[in-house]
Amino acid sequence: MKDVARRQLPLRPAGPDTVAALLDWYDRERRDLPWRGKRGKRIDPYRVWLSEIMLQQTTVKAVIPFYERFLQRWPTVEALSAAEPEDVLSLWAGLGYYSRARNLHKCAKAVVSEHGGRFPKTEDELGSLPGIGPYTAAAVAAIAFGAPATPVDGNIERVVSRLFAFRQPLPGAKREIKRLAASLTPQRRAGDFAQAMMDLGATVCTPKRPSCLMCPLQQDCHAHALGIEAQLPVKLAKAHRPVRYGTAFLALREDGHVLLRKRPEAGLLGGMLEVPSCEWGDDWLPLDQALAAQPVKTEWWSVPGVVSHTFTHFRLELMVLRAIVPVSTSLTFWATPDQCRWVARRDLGGAALPSVMRKVIAHALKEH
Repeated sequence: MKDVARRQLPLRPAGPDTVAALLDWYDRERRDLPWRGKRGKRIDPYRVWLSEIMLQQTTVKAVIPFYERFLQRWPTVEALSAAEPEDVLSLWAGLGYYSRARNLHKCAKAVVSEHGGRFPKTEDELGSLPGIGPYTAAAVAAIAFGAPATPVDGNIERVVSRLFAFRQPLPGAKREIKRLAASLTPQRRAGDFAQAMMDLGATVCTPKRPSCLMCPLQQDCHAHALGIEAQLPVKLAKAHRPVRYGTAFLALREDGHVLLRKRPEAGLLGGMLEVPSCEWGDDWLPLDQALAAQPVKTEWWSVPGVVSHTFTHFRLELMVLRAIVPVSTSLTFWATPDQCRWVARRDLGGAALPSVMRKVIAHALKEH
């Protein structure tokens, strides 16, 4: 009976009144986030851009401490441009999706060298910069410069899908959802509108158990009227995530240094430091084959248990071998000094180590 009653509610199509209601709600309820300017105050494009890059595929709660540390270290795009790439990766370590950090630095250098340290104002110009895709270009253009651009993140996809009761499954529906969102984007306060949609999706129109009674758009929401808000947006089942396997070698020198290797610049975890390992494959290598990748020739012993880590497209399981070696230990022929380095345990916290490698080190050293 509840759903039938909903279907009988008169609905107006989403339009200017919907936008006005959302902006009124945003003025009262907007989240206090460190990258947002005060009402009527100019927003620093550098801060907007930095936050948007960090927020890709990462939660607000996780981003805030990283954002604040970055701003303290590099308060301007010029300062970030002059930073060493490894320092950027070190401060980014733990945030994940490390290609973002490499492109962040490249983009800062391009803004300084090609645009005199000023971010361009249009979506097209912003989109030509390294690491800035259509979403980020629209977000920076709208939020930093007030352009009538329409960024669409996961929160906005969800709000728009429900508002229009749009049932085509994602990801194929993205283009149409962008069109529907753009049909609402106002000429004035486009940045506030985008952030209001994000806030609504994050705090009210949530993936599970949306708080429809508190929603400023309830009277315009076709999904709520039909009683299907919890079913939208429709998403295709995720593909099976394969598992890859490998063996990592944690060499601890007698003076308390750990051997780390720098990964190639291109590819997964590019430019980051790692505990040396064999190639990751579809099955465990026999020990004699895995030992072909040992960075030093010594006696290794197996650390009980397995380190597991989930990447976007696969899950990784690593067996860890550990050895304590003399200070005079020589590296094997392939572990060249430009690839490998000994890092003091006290300095590991500031090293450019991705989360999976911090797991490996913690697992290997938990008894020492």
